[in-house]
Amino acid sequence: MQVREIMSTRIVSVDPASSVKDAAMLMNRHNIGAVPVVDGSAVRGMLTDRDIVLRCVAESRDAGTLKVSDICSQGAVSVRPDQNLSDAMNLMSTEQVRRLPVVDNGRLVGMVSVADVAREKSGMELAEAITDISMP
Repeated sequence: MQVREIMSTRIVSVDPASSVKDAAMLMNRHNIGAVPVVDGSAVRGMLTDRDIVLRCVAESRDAGTLKVSDICSQGAVSVRPDQNLSDAMNLMSTEQVRRLPVVDNGRLVGMVSVADVAREKSGMELAEAITDISMP
């Protein structure tokens, strides 16, 4: 199975120059825990709800003036739509991430997440994948 078969094409992304507050409001509106940080059409990083809590709120920084680029992870790992799902699962495990941007010719075309994998896999294969991704 290829990544394109299960990836979400409903892409919500944020610009690196956006405020953390605007990004948090966007994440809240779409009920998501992470967004790719996109400059033009290129993925520059990922911003997660955890990034916001640890690098903004816990440090008493101003979410209204702090830029996404100041707290997001830089250089997000990604997969291609034609890659095997097992490759994506291995990458999630290796990188300890629950979501991967799907990039085709340098352009963001989707996202694949543990939830997407869970809809396709079952039993031990799913349990092993989630355990590997969640290892500290």
